[in-house]
Amino acid sequence: MLMRRRNPVFFFFTRWERRALIVLTLMAAGLVLVALFLAGLGESAPDAAGLDGQQEEAAYRDFRAGLLHQERERRERAERRKEAWQRQETPLTPFPFNPNTADSLTFRRLGLPPWMARNIGRYRAKGGKFRRPEDFRKIYGLTDEQYAALHPFITIAPQDTVRPRVWVDADSTDSVRLQPVPKYEPGTVVDLNRADTLQLKMIPGIGSGIARLISGYRQQLGGFYRIEQLAEINLDHRQLVSWFSIDTAAIRRINLNRVGVDRLRRHPYFNFYQARVIVEHRRKNGPLESLKPLSLYEEFTAADLERISHYVCFE
Repeated sequence: MLMRRRNPVFFFFTRWERRALIVLTLMAAGLVLVALFLAGLGESAPDAAGLDGQQEEAAYRDFRAGLLHQERERRERAERRKEAWQRQETPLTPFPFNPNTADSLTFRRLGLPPWMARNIGRYRAKGGKFRRPEDFRKIYGLTDEQYAALHPFITIAPQDTVRPRVWVDADSTDSVRLQPVPKYEPGTVVDLNRADTLQLKMIPGIGSGIARLISGYRQQLGGFYRIEQLAEINLDHRQLVSWFSIDTAAIRRINLNRVGVDRLRRHPYFNFYQARVIVEHRRKNGPLESLKPLSLYEEFTAADLERISHYVCFE
């Protein structure tokens, strides 16, 4: 029996193999089309590096203009914040201070804003000096009301007010020789509450600056009740004690039953809170007859009451 010889089939695929082959073929064709499409886009897209010089310059100008606009807006916001800060009103609490030596904390305690304290510091750092209380008006941003409230409490140390005398040849025709003020003989005693500036300058060791300092502080206080108070204006009272007597009858007293807050604040020994306590206590409880009721308030210490007792009355 003859047997039929079968030819081998090398390219036979099952149904699933044919389907897989078709899918792979389609995917390959799709990839080729995508590659051709992207290549076409690459040829038609403009190259940023191909911008000409004018385009680059215009782009740089736009960039700079944007930066300048942002910086301008930032500065305007800062100016608005500064103006709003400067307009904030802080109640002043005046007390004696020397603007040539006071630190920023002292100016803040007085009620001045931080930026003004920095202005004063910069003025002094550049060599500026306050030789008279009126010089404090030069501070930038200080209002007339603030200056009027602080002026009575400004104390200038003698070394800041006294200028060195210039002596010239008596035969010179260009200037006049300054004549020294005659001095008192040892043993002379002057009433500290009644002496004018000329009499004060006649005491050895006291010149025009110190005489004005003593007279000005005496005016603020209403008079001295003891020599040690000169230390409050940076004077060494030990060198002057033998030249002075003190008549306390010359002290001008404040009627606590009639005075207002503003008047009390101008006295070196009263601050704003103490003045307000006195006026409020008087409003609620009637006239004061002594300082004893004030000892119940935390705003007053025993030392405060002792020193103000020399300057008040209850008429």
